[in-house]
Order: sequence, then C-alpha cells, then structure tokens
Amino acid sequence: MVETGKKTRLHDWHVQQGANMARFGQYDMPLWYRAGAKSEHLAVISASGLFDTSHMCAVIVEGNDARGLLQQCFSKNLQVCIGKQQSPLTAGRSVYGVFLAENGSVIDDAIVFELNDQLYLVVVNSGMGPEISAHLRSHSGNRSVDISDLSDELGKLDVQGPASARILGKVLADPERVFAELPYFSFKGHFDPASPLSEAAVLLDGTPILLSRTGYTGEFGFEIFIKPEHFVPAWERILAAGQDYNLLPCGLAARDSLRAGALLPLSHQDIGAWPFINNPWEFALPFNADRSGFTKQFVGADALLNLQDDMYTYAFAGSDLRKVTAQDPAAVLDRSGETVGTVLTCATDMAIGRHNGRIFSIASADKPAGFQPRGLCCGFVKVTRSLQPGETVRLKDNRRSIEVEIVTDIRPARTARKAMARFLK
Repeated sequence: MVETGKKTRLHDWHVQQGANMARFGQYDMPLWYRAGAKSEHLAVISASGLFDTSHMCAVIVEGNDARGLLQQCFSKNLQVCIGKQQSPLTAGRSVYGVFLAENGSVIDDAIVFELNDQLYLVVVNSGMGPEISAHLRSHSGNRSVDISDLSDELGKLDVQGPASARILGKVLADPERVFAELPYFSFKGHFDPASPLSEAAVLLDGTPILLSRTGYTGEFGFEIFIKPEHFVPAWERILAAGQDYNLLPCGLAARDSLRAGALLPLSHQDIGAWPFINNPWEFALPFNADRSGFTKQFVGADALLNLQDDMYTYAFAGSDLRKVTAQDPAAVLDRSGETVGTVLTCATDMAIGRHNGRIFSIASADKPAGFQPRGLCCGFVKVTRSLQPGETVRLKDNRRSIEVEIVTDIRPARTARKAMARFLK
C-alpha cells in the first residue's frame, strides 16, 4: 500500500489510468502506467513521453540584488555560462548548477532561469523549496532581494522526445514564433499573467505558460510551468494532441532510467552530503582555465579547493540488462576483489546495447543492421581511488555480482542539444 503523501493535481488521473503509484519526495507519484516502464522509456527515444513533474519545487528570487545573491550561493558563474562563448546569463536563458554548503557538500542541484535582470526562477527538487529559500535568506544580508517559495503553487509537466515540438505545435498559439530562436536551455513566456514578458508563450485557450527547452531525459523536449488551475486541462490537451505521434504518459521509472543513460545525476543520491568534485558534473563549477581556482567566490568554494580526501564518482555501463540494487547496499570491487566504493545509481537503459564492444542506441544513425537491444545496466559509483575509462569493476549486492565498465558517456545519439528545425519537419 502506498504511504499517503502529497498529491499533484493529476493524482486522480494517474490512478484512473492504472498507474503503479509510490511515494517520492513527499508526493504520491506514478512509477509507470499500463504500457510499462520499458515502453515508456523507448517512447521518449523514438516518439514522445509526457511526465507529471509537479512534485518539483520553485523559488522566485527578485530585486536589485537578486543576481548578486545567486552569484554568491549558486555554483555557476552567471557572468560566463552561456554557450561556447561563455556569455552572461540573460533574459530568456537558463543554466544548471548546484547550491553547496560551506563544506562543499550539495544541498541541492537546480536550474536558474533569468526572466529579467532582477527576477529569477530557481527550480529545485521535490521538497527542497523551503530549504533552498532558507539557504538564500541566510546569505542575503542587507541585500535588496525578496525570496518566495512557490512549493505547491505551480504545475509542471515535461514533454520529451523527437515528436515533442510537433505535438506542442498543435496546442500553442503562434507556435512558429514561440519555437523561433529557442536553443537548448532557453525559454519563452511566463506562467504569471501579471508579469508578462515580450516573448510570451500562450496555449490556444489563452493560458500563459513558461516553455523551456530543458528536461531530465537527455532527449529533445520541453518543460512547461503553468498555474495549478490550468494544469489538468493543459495535460489532457497535450495528451490528445499527441495521439497521432504515439505519445505515452510516463512515470518516474522511465524518468530514472532515461536520466541515468543520459549521464544526469539524481540529487541526494548521486550528489549529496559529500564534496561536489571529482565527478562527471564538474562543468557546474566555475573553474578558471588551468583549474587552479574559480572565476568567482561562492559558498563552498574554499572547501572544494582545499579538499584533502580522495573520493571519485564515475559513470559505468554493463554488458547486459542485469543490475544491482544500490540500496541493498551494493559495493564496488576492484579486480583483486577489494571493496573500493559503493553504487549510487544502477538502472537499465532499454534503448541501448553492445555490438563488438561498442554501445549503440536505437537512435544511432550507424547502428548495425537488425540492431535490437535488450538494454544495458548503467549508472554511477562512488569510489576511493581514481579509475580510468575502459577499466572494469564488479558491482555486488546481496543477490548478484556483475562486471561493468567505467565510461565517460552512456547512451549515444541523444537529441537534447539538437537544433529545433530538425524536429519540426
């Protein structure tokens, strides 16, 4: 029986659709629907999936000193963070980073959206709105800034997969304008009609939304932020528009396996109460050119630069779909059988397989003829010594032991960063 928790506006819809429900981050959330987690995972790679992500939290940081406060508390340097040119964060753009404690450990990861130079939307994980708000207030001092926790005051849904733009094109007013000049990690619109922006995004019925070229799957797609009273009608309208494109509602199981295959961390599991360094996500830190320091001072920076303990996080991929249970717990063993760490995440990406030692995806343009992957286990390990790509380790829980390879990437042919035009044909 599911332990009673908070419910999103779609809770009754999920139950009526036969979703397998479970508690996640204070909320009762769907793990998968009748189609099953494998079909949902593959739908996002080949067609599109629709996710209820209203369990996520958001914080508004507003005022003359809003940017300065975020510069102090957020890891990414907002002055040099956009694109290959490392331009400043500007209105209509967003950036990923982390909020650290003074000891360099992770409070939470987040995406910061700049609506204008005095108004920022900070999207954090489920249940973390109050904690991040308190963290920001504790460092605000005498700054001219207002911090508002929007927990349970926003609806959020994700449309992910190659058909996403064509589906949303059927429910957006003026989709050509909205989709124009909308690269990865950019957005248009605002969910608050009292705060209109010049680049508005509106549904056909006039409902204002914030439409963002972001997601948590590694695939082309969007996140939509909307006022709660409009959330269920928008979900149903998008689901209906996607019938001709094989759109499937997707649960947290597919979300987890997709993000693992896309090399994306789960906060409080893959990053958490240990220093945020020596991991695949160091791009969220503002290193200078020779990595001798940072391009700005921020909370936790000194601890990372003076780190004494050696701890490393690596991605891995297996040789088949068998996996271990990280919570079992699962240990990492080197070739001599010595325990060198623990498993953080172990999921199965059903869209990938190996051929002659190389990993292909069902989306790989150069996949072998007749390629039919059974899936590969993948995820992240935290170990006490440096490992090299291609090196093998053994993962062992109380049920099985499997050999996996340390890798720098997992699922190839991901589409999140591809140009919009490719998906509008």
